[in-house]
Amino acid sequence: MALLVPPIKSQGIKSKLAPWIREILSGLERLPRVWREPFLGTGVVPLNLPFSTYLLSDANPHIIQFYTALKSGEITCQDIRKYLSAEGEALGRLGEERYYFVRDRFNKNHDPLDFLFLNRSCFNGMIRFNRQGQFNVPFCRKPARFSAAYITKIVNQSRRMEEFLHNHDVLLSCADFRDALKNMDEDEIIYCDPPYIDRYVDYYNGWTSDDEEDLFHILDRTKSKFILSTWHHNKFRRNTYIDKYWKKFNIFTKKHFYHLGGSISNRNAMVESLVTNIEKKTSMKDNFYQHSKQQQLRLSLADVQL
Repeated sequence: MALLVPPIKSQGIKSKLAPWIREILSGLERLPRVWREPFLGTGVVPLNLPFSTYLLSDANPHIIQFYTALKSGEITCQDIRKYLSAEGEALGRLGEERYYFVRDRFNKNHDPLDFLFLNRSCFNGMIRFNRQGQFNVPFCRKPARFSAAYITKIVNQSRRMEEFLHNHDVLLSCADFRDALKNMDEDEIIYCDPPYIDRYVDYYNGWTSDDEEDLFHILDRTKSKFILSTWHHNKFRRNTYIDKYWKKFNIFTKKHFYHLGGSISNRNAMVESLVTNIEKKTSMKDNFYQHSKQQQLRLSLADVQL
């Protein structure tokens, strides 16, 4: 199954996790009716999974506003092409002056098309806001970014997301995860992709140890099936919250490389985890290995430098 890519980008986008999540879901005898995701981000995971109903939320109002406008028809793919063609031409002529003009305009008016433009022309594909809620990512220094082919790529990605939103029962909301995870039932899969604790936070309002603890208690009490994505370790250190909270569940891990950081020297491979209360399917490929409650992974000092 070819992976569908959304129009919104971010550092740490979970494109590579979607097939892995499908593999874990194949261990269920019956797929629940509802997919609930309180940290929607780019939307790449639900875009690639077959459910009857999707309850999608995020604390970032601009992500929700963009997808709500696409769902309602307030923004169409034709609008996106026209807008990006005009702004791309202005960016080519004026360079970073135009980028910062659009950024200032967005921080005043919060136009969803401006959000898309900034997302696709800012430094390193980051989604970052200051404490006043203003988008503050600098320009990527590529004035000729919006070629005709690149605009068509974004339009096609928008069209696939538009079709998903129109053809499925999708409820979008801007909410804190604590509110978004109320009233769960057994006919749901809960997927949580919060900012990775103790790592770079590319998110609207940050992530703290209190947030991690609250999320643990919510998922520990739920009768729904859930999957949580987080980091496990890299060559420098390990995620101490795995042992503190998540080790009581099933943990699947594999190595992943994120293009994070301003320089190549700061971009390192990381072992990523999917924590879940779904049991391992016996036919699952060996590279998707599981650490049971009795056999949690023991990392030696040779593996991780604490």
